[in-house]
Amino acid sequence: MKDENIRPLDAVRSRGYLRGFGRIADTELLALVMGRLGTRSSVFVAQELVERYGDLAGLGEARIEELLSFPGIGKAGAFRLKASFELGRRSLVEGKERTVRKVRCPEDVASLLIPEMKGLDREHFKAVLLNTKNGILKIVTVAIGSLNAALVHPREIFKEAVVASAAGIIIVHNHPTGNPEPSREDTDLTVRFARCGELMGIDLVDHIIIGGDSFVSMRERGLVTS
Repeated sequence: MKDENIRPLDAVRSRGYLRGFGRIADTELLALVMGRLGTRSSVFVAQELVERYGDLAGLGEARIEELLSFPGIGKAGAFRLKASFELGRRSLVEGKERTVRKVRCPEDVASLLIPEMKGLDREHFKAVLLNTKNGILKIVTVAIGSLNAALVHPREIFKEAVVASAAGIIIVHNHPTGNPEPSREDTDLTVRFARCGELMGIDLVDHIIIGGDSFVSMRERGLVTS
């Protein structure tokens, strides 16, 4: 059993080194990330993972508990997989942050944050802090809620804006259900945030709700008019 595990993995390493890691298969990359898995070949386990979850996107959304219970992975392999997907996600988000220097429309913010927020199992509220030319100063997480709600107070939102000397703010939160349609509470919060912004001299530019790969702009719905 030991040779079954070692030889395929060493062969994958050699192919990656000689051909470039961009030219080897998804399952081979997964095998390299997991490393040696005791009695089972990481190459075979990687193939089984992709078959079960359909593709890398599906595997990336797998919960750690699912991976820990998958035959042959073990704790170390499961943790390495989750860490590698998180690194990839952060790299994607940071790369987009470098390209989206100025917010021109809701799609700019949605495209920036959907990859990070669409798979979250709890509501997260983020504040996109803007300068006077709608350039992004900073993106901060201001609240994390339960499975279906996040308790957020305007003071958490606007505290960050004041510290950063922001001229405007875009609030973004996700719906774990995947449906971005605003609830009554979302509408009430938007009105409340807008009023607070007026009092503090910080424009509420938009409130964007993300659900899966879709989003709703409260400005486009007519609830933000500043």
